[in-house]
Amino acid sequence: MINLITNLDLKILLDIQQVFKTPFLDKSMPIITSLGNAGIFWIVISLILICTKKHRYIGILCLCSLIITSFLGEVIIKNIVQRNRPFIFLDNVKLLITPPNSYSFPSGHTAASFTSAAMLSHFFKKYRIIFFALAITIAFSRLYLLVHYPSDVLVGMLLGLFGYFATIKLFKLIIEKNYLKFNKN
Repeated sequence: MINLITNLDLKILLDIQQVFKTPFLDKSMPIITSLGNAGIFWIVISLILICTKKHRYIGILCLCSLIITSFLGEVIIKNIVQRNRPFIFLDNVKLLITPPNSYSFPSGHTAASFTSAAMLSHFFKKYRIIFFALAITIAFSRLYLLVHYPSDVLVGMLLGLFGYFATIKLFKLIIEKNYLKFNKN
């Protein structure tokens, strides 16, 4: 089963290279993927929100969802699965970015982007298309740059959405518990 998934993943990656490879994307995809490096772009947005009294709660939620998602993906899942990156198995590949030195599964860039896009969309519905378009573009950049398999990206998306839902649920429970505790006194 694992070989079947890996073979399908590699075929999709090669198809992406055949269909989408252009000098323009060769220049723009490394820039786009850098937005997801260590979740920095999303962390900066969270910190900006935290610095404003009106949106502080949203920034805290966004940062918490990034922490939960990152811990699950980068610390737990990647170290259990230990999947090597696809460029290792492809011949004659000239990477457009510095080769990542962590494991491949799941995509941390994608997980961080999707947890942030979901959280920001929850509160700023008017901009949800922009948030998810950016998350999808960052996820696609990981495939284009041959540093992740499609299944890494798919699980990264799901992990990011899980991180969003878990954070919302956790904060709702904390707030309800404190509200009930406060009202009993």
